[in-house]
Amino acid sequence: MLDCFHSRPALRAHGEAKGRARVSEFLCILAGGGGTRLWPLSRVHRPKQLLALAGQHTLIQDTVDRLLPVVAAERILVVTGRSHADELRAQVPCIPAANFLVEPAQRGTAAALALAALAVAERDPAGVMASVHADSLILDAEEFGRTLQAALQVAGSGDHLVVMGITPTTPATQLGYIQRGERIGSANGYAVHQVRQFVEKPDRLTAERYLASGEYLWNPGVFAWRAAAFLRRVEVLMPDLWAPLRGAWAERGTGAEAAALERAYARAPAQAVEYGVIERTPNVVVIPARFRWSDIGDWGELLQVLPKDADGNVVRGDHLGIDTHRCLVLGSGRMVVTIGLEDLVVVETPDALLVCPRSRTQEVKQVVELLRTRGRVDLV
Repeated sequence: MLDCFHSRPALRAHGEAKGRARVSEFLCILAGGGGTRLWPLSRVHRPKQLLALAGQHTLIQDTVDRLLPVVAAERILVVTGRSHADELRAQVPCIPAANFLVEPAQRGTAAALALAALAVAERDPAGVMASVHADSLILDAEEFGRTLQAALQVAGSGDHLVVMGITPTTPATQLGYIQRGERIGSANGYAVHQVRQFVEKPDRLTAERYLASGEYLWNPGVFAWRAAAFLRRVEVLMPDLWAPLRGAWAERGTGAEAAALERAYARAPAQAVEYGVIERTPNVVVIPARFRWSDIGDWGELLQVLPKDADGNVVRGDHLGIDTHRCLVLGSGRMVVTIGLEDLVVVETPDALLVCPRSRTQEVKQVVELLRTRGRVDLV
């Protein structure tokens, strides 16, 4: 459980640093993902944002702790689904219960961020918001906070939609890319570039070309904008989302809002915000970030980013290794013994055991699909 204490000092608000009136700022955490590539530890009822994968705190707790130096807990919103809402509230009790926006169904990030933007605009029609994912691993918290302030500053200065970009270190094919264009200015010490295009999950050869060019950045899904500006774009570009969602929001305070939101989500399209809004908007800018980031998309990524022992292993739990190298070993109770293993992932839980080469960890998602097909919903 995480209270409102955090060890890092509050970052100076950029509005105060510039000697002008503060812009009302909010931060939104998207916490509805499933994390099926991290099976058997991540399950439908307990996805990866609720797990302590990188330390003593869970990913949602680490996320909130990174945000508290930027804004007060009262201005942090959490968008999630019904199945996770109670556990999320319990894990981060410093966030007011009213700040949890519970979606009745998954409809992608466009719907989730539109819902958050409605909540921000209701509190402050001129409010600025930034969004982050609850299940990412960010290893430079203070650097992340400074970059987030830069994004808020740019978003508050006009109607720009602001995205962050991560300098790629490998030709990853499971991530989206952003091609940066001309540099148009700076904010809080960070360059600001026009965005030329977004590319989703390129093939290996294309990703290698992107890496060599130096023009492309990974898309970590961190955005900032004026809530009203974003909602105007949703209204124009996604009217089939805007109409039901705006109608449901008008029922707030009547006692009928839950049923109205249920009906709205039944009609709303399922769409990622990049496809639905951002890629179709001309005034999008990107801030190249310097913090270390991973979306922990599979067990191989976790092995890559976490600290390792002298043999290159990442180990949790009771493990005895003989001639074991470059392995991820996660145990939940029983002793795990490995002999003569290299480049493997071993994840043990009370009801399942996963063993696979680290080069094939992206295929774990297929295991979950097969279990569903065979009726083993008790394991998903």
